[in-house]
Amino acid sequence: MTSLKSDFLQILTEREFIHQVTDLEGLDAKMATAEKEGALSAYIGFDCTGTSLHVGSLVQIMMLRWLQKCGHKPIVLLGGGTTRIGDPSGKDESRRLLTDDDIAQNMQGIRTIFDQFLTFGEGPTDAALVNNAEWLDKLEYIDFLREIGTHFTINRMLTFDSVKLRLDREQPLTFLEFNYMILQAYDFMELGKRYDCRLQMGGSDQWGNIVNGMELGRRAAGLSLFGLTTPLITTADGKKMGKTADGAVWLNEDSLPAYNYWQFWRNTQDADVGKFLRLFTELPLDEICRLDALEGSEINEAKIILANEATKMCRGETAAADAYATAKETFERGGAGSDLPTVEIPEAQLAEGLNIVDLFLDASLGASKGDVRRLIKQGGAKINDQKVESAELVVGKKDLADGQIKLSAGKKRHAIIKIS
Repeated sequence: MTSLKSDFLQILTEREFIHQVTDLEGLDAKMATAEKEGALSAYIGFDCTGTSLHVGSLVQIMMLRWLQKCGHKPIVLLGGGTTRIGDPSGKDESRRLLTDDDIAQNMQGIRTIFDQFLTFGEGPTDAALVNNAEWLDKLEYIDFLREIGTHFTINRMLTFDSVKLRLDREQPLTFLEFNYMILQAYDFMELGKRYDCRLQMGGSDQWGNIVNGMELGRRAAGLSLFGLTTPLITTADGKKMGKTADGAVWLNEDSLPAYNYWQFWRNTQDADVGKFLRLFTELPLDEICRLDALEGSEINEAKIILANEATKMCRGETAAADAYATAKETFERGGAGSDLPTVEIPEAQLAEGLNIVDLFLDASLGASKGDVRRLIKQGGAKINDQKVESAELVVGKKDLADGQIKLSAGKKRHAIIKIS
């Protein structure tokens, strides 16, 4: 690859963030100049389909963080408008339409995530939080079609993956969703005009939408825009990063306790440690190379560092330290660390007795009753560090130890039951 002049693109290249760039040489020159003379603005869009983002969005968030650290201005675009439609990219079926109240609540939860990674304010390199409802909600539809719709052909739109996927699988694609790519392109043009934003970044599935926005900005507003995408991040066994047996790995504390978040990183496969250290921490590359070279039981040192660094960045230093201390207490000393996920059960309910399968489900240590029964049959379920022998076991007040009950699913997932 050509020697890069800008710090930002050099870092992204070294840490393997980049999949495609529309004009690498032109973007590099523009960013290198901006790093000396003033900030370049770039954005990534996030639809508000839930109260939290999950680790699948973390690559994008880390790019915004590096952008700011290199002296540029990150723009977080929240899709208050586009969430009312739903992005069809990578989806086999239509999303459930959310109410305006749902979207507002989701936006509030998502905003707290970015406060951990970015510095917001009014300065030239301070991050900006923008809601695309600011312009989309004001559109007059006929005027919009006349001014913007003429720049898009159905022939071209049918070639994009978000459309082809549905059609190839004979799944319905509503006309509402078909409009999504036009609105996303319009977002890029509006950000270019309102905030002098010159770069849109996103996952590889957004390439067509990004190119659409660049072309619209050039044709309708005379803007020179750039696009950059990241590769799809998969684990060594080929699975999409962040998908686990227990569901998505959420970034918000309300959706996933810090201890569970720490454990997700601690359980990284050996072959993924180096990649995840490059993408999800700010450790120097020479230190990452040292950690990536560890083998056998020594690789656990690298996994603990990965878990500590990733948790510290997302949840704060105290949360990372507490999660690590709880893990040491749980695994090294066989105790029940104070930071383990806790479920409260009414005292009267425990006095009557609870089936062990139901208790594991209440503690989110299984996806279904069948899942828990298989765990018990395979010898992976424990209560107070003792193997559960039967799925018919009834747990009661007799099982309390120091006022609590410790449940374990395998060696790495634990929860505490307490009386409320």
